[in-house]
Amino acid sequence: MIDSYMDIAKRHDFTFLVDVENGNPNGDPDAGNLPRIDPETMHGLISDGAIKRKIRNWVDIKKGTEEHFKIYIQDKGIALNELHQRAYTAKKIVSTGSKQKPDEIEEVQRWMRENFFDIRTFGAVMNMSVNCGQVHGPLQIMFARSVDPILPLDMAITRVAVTKIGEDKTTEMGRKAFVPYGLYRGYGFFVPHYAKRSECTEEDLTLVWDALQNMWEIDRSAARGMMSLKGLYIFSHENPLGNAPAHRLFERVAAKLKQGVTVPRHITDYAITVNDVDLPDGITLKRIEP
Repeated sequence: MIDSYMDIAKRHDFTFLVDVENGNPNGDPDAGNLPRIDPETMHGLISDGAIKRKIRNWVDIKKGTEEHFKIYIQDKGIALNELHQRAYTAKKIVSTGSKQKPDEIEEVQRWMRENFFDIRTFGAVMNMSVNCGQVHGPLQIMFARSVDPILPLDMAITRVAVTKIGEDKTTEMGRKAFVPYGLYRGYGFFVPHYAKRSECTEEDLTLVWDALQNMWEIDRSAARGMMSLKGLYIFSHENPLGNAPAHRLFERVAAKLKQGVTVPRHITDYAITVNDVDLPDGITLKRIEP
């Protein structure tokens, strides 16, 4: 018998805590790559796309050599229509764009679902000039937001290698954006109804939980700083439609500054509490705290 949080026939609502020390968890290209913020509150943000990119990269490193676990949304410059064409070639169907027959679209879409992990889990919009239709994935991830306001910094740096030939200088100036410290909280949801339609498997869901724990370890860079998972909390429902509202379950996990701390600089500056007493009927909680 599998654990509840591994069961794709159940609904799962999850929240996770990740912190960053002296790094930029998600740069904003509209703001010179400064850390993303909510300008009204100065809380830091990490986009859903950035989180899913890390999941995709981790799965690609671990399972990408296997046909069933290819990554659709890649960061290697491969055009999506090129991937769509592979499905048409494999199924020996001629692509006719907007005039494609529905049964042909379903056939090539099935091939895409079978071969690409992130289509089965996150879904995909593939009705482009080479049409593979649309897939609504069972797994949805929201923006992560810092628990408290952050201080985005932009530091000048020098480089002892010049760019242009013949320039009479030995150094160049650059910028480095970072956050001294921030504790971020993210949310996600798994809906079994869409798992059936996308053919998401228990192995796919297990990979997601593994990725959320381990993907930070392969995303290391000088720009990223020190990012670490501090907790993953998965609420699983016996009823596929849910046994309790997600927001009420998330309220059971809290992270608050300890008394006397005004400027957090480490996870020990926070008190993290999890109320797992008297959970609603039909709800189980999986706590993963590295």
